[in-house]
Amino acid sequence: MGNFVANEGLSIFVILVWLGINAYLFVQFYMNFLVERWFYTRVLLGHALSWARAPAACLNFNCMLILLPVCRNLLSFLRGSIQCCSRTAARQLDRNLTFHKLVAYMIAFHTAVHIIAHLFNFEYFMDAQLNRNHSHLPFILSEIGNDENVSFLNPIRSNETSPTIVMFTTIAGLTGVVITLALILIITSSMEVIRRSYFEVFWYTHHLFVIFFIGLVFHGFGRIVRGQTSRSLDSNDPDVCADRFEDWGKNESGCAVPAFAGNPPMTWKWVVGPMFLYVCERLVRIYRSHQKVVITKVVMHPSKTLELQMKKKGFHMEVGQYVFIQCPSISRLEWHPFTLTSAPEEDYFSVHVRIVGDWTQALYEACGGNKSELQEAWKLPKVAIDGPFGTASEDVFRYEVVMLVGAGIGVTPFASILKSVWYKHIQNNEGVFTKKIYFYWLCPETEAFEWFADLLQSLERQMTEKDMADFLSYNIYLTRWKEKEAAHLRVHHEDENDPITGLKQKTLYGKPNWDNEFTNIASTHPGSKVGVFLCGPPMLGKSLEKQSISHTEAGVKFIFNKENF
Repeated sequence: MGNFVANEGLSIFVILVWLGINAYLFVQFYMNFLVERWFYTRVLLGHALSWARAPAACLNFNCMLILLPVCRNLLSFLRGSIQCCSRTAARQLDRNLTFHKLVAYMIAFHTAVHIIAHLFNFEYFMDAQLNRNHSHLPFILSEIGNDENVSFLNPIRSNETSPTIVMFTTIAGLTGVVITLALILIITSSMEVIRRSYFEVFWYTHHLFVIFFIGLVFHGFGRIVRGQTSRSLDSNDPDVCADRFEDWGKNESGCAVPAFAGNPPMTWKWVVGPMFLYVCERLVRIYRSHQKVVITKVVMHPSKTLELQMKKKGFHMEVGQYVFIQCPSISRLEWHPFTLTSAPEEDYFSVHVRIVGDWTQALYEACGGNKSELQEAWKLPKVAIDGPFGTASEDVFRYEVVMLVGAGIGVTPFASILKSVWYKHIQNNEGVFTKKIYFYWLCPETEAFEWFADLLQSLERQMTEKDMADFLSYNIYLTRWKEKEAAHLRVHHEDENDPITGLKQKTLYGKPNWDNEFTNIASTHPGSKVGVFLCGPPMLGKSLEKQSISHTEAGVKFIFNKENF
């Protein structure tokens, strides 16, 4: 239970508060439209009025939140400000994209409810015009506004007008169609299968959020949904006058013809703050994109992995951070995230790029990856850098015991960490709080080990020389192999060094038994707080998170952290 609270307690609290605010706003605004002012509107629309207005309030609240999790510079500032006080609170900021998705789902849900309710509303408005019965209150209410300088209640002014015409000729209708289409495109293109296979489609359609927010701000300016004015309530009390509508306007009746007005637009008040912050965020990114970046070295690693070593004036980083890279010769709009693989102690910063898509293939070719001769420095492409930005891995040296788990190219943030460990021990830095690191690397192909093996060999040699061989325990797993590789590995299995990595520690085959690994670590370090850091697929993340929560033996607390960008 203690591990569950440590890992998930604050996250669950935040989600419950967010859901609670949504529920409160829904109920509050639903009840707001059951008051006397909206009596005549409800005569036309019934409870569909409240069902339209309540989700609109929730939409305002969630649209206020949706931009905040993607303000990277704001989150980095907040993370740096609060991590000295609360590591748990800082860790929540690493789940920004998860919260962004949850808010997006809530926006989609309330949009659907809002649209369905308004479809009913327009049908009710139309029915009131079609049923031209002067002894029928809905028709009398629909006729109000035909005279000059008199406000209307029913936006459909004639029985010859269709709801479709109103939809495309009013501010509310037209903006509603536009923002709905934009939202559908944004959400459908965000599905994982599209995002991974057609990233450019996801990237470009996501920028329809600009149209979405413009339409959202202007959506309420038409004031289609109207209620009785305060002054009109003094001269036409619905409790008294509703049944005497045939005498409205006659002096002896005491009931004037009711006057109606819409609520002033409120959405802009909800979203203007986050929109301003996001504009500032984009200005910072534009400023950074114009700072000069020099590519000092390009290394082509096996398994189609490109290493870029770069320098930029004033660039400072911490372990495990990431940057966004833009290459104008490929696309001036696309920015892609890459984990920094260099250490803060080095005089350059580097990234490793696995060639898996159109953009990365274009970068590979621009850097001469498809050419046999050396690429001259002046022919290398210009790049822009935004960042660095913080991740969960920044906290790695705050734990006495650390588990690092990488899968495939997901090992990149741990390259930075292990390099930094190496430099700290070379410099005899005694201020390192971490006493033990368990490193796990799961990889499906032998070629992928090669670019990282040099670092591990250096670490292995350095730790042996300093009599610190127990400081770093590394377990490398080959999860898939071919028959020819298996035969070669069997022949050389008894060699002093591993035939794949060249390390004294032999490569393991298959996948780790995580239950055994967590149990062994708990028994070895009783009473410790163990930081578990993962950069890998979601399924592996779920497995490790489950293990972190379930293992509570020997008073150990496993704190799960996942790279999320």
